[in-house]
Amino acid sequence: MKGHMTTQLGDIIIENDVIARYAGKTAMECFGIVGMAAVSMKDGIVRLLTGNNMTKGIKVRIENNKINLEFHIIVAYGCNITAVTTNLIENVKYRIEGFSGLDVQNVNVYVEGVRVIDN
Repeated sequence: MKGHMTTQLGDIIIENDVIARYAGKTAMECFGIVGMAAVSMKDGIVRLLTGNNMTKGIKVRIENNKINLEFHIIVAYGCNITAVTTNLIENVKYRIEGFSGLDVQNVNVYVEGVRVIDN
């Protein structure tokens, strides 16, 4: 389902992919996140997603104009996972609500791996 709002001037419909892209860019600005992850069901291998593929690590569901987000992320080695994920949830919730005008009901974060960042 898509985000839907009715205004005086007409209807506004927001595609899930638009929300996923914005959420992905917001997530990548958070400290301690290396990137989004894709898990292969066939062999269980976790892949780091970059660029336009990043949205494959984010699932967006909209029900009754409430957004539910699911992130599959890779965290930087040595970072506190609780701090990183709490920061991610708070930033994404704030930015998506401001961007879309819809309420974020739920943000689930799945840490799929840890990776050393090359400087």
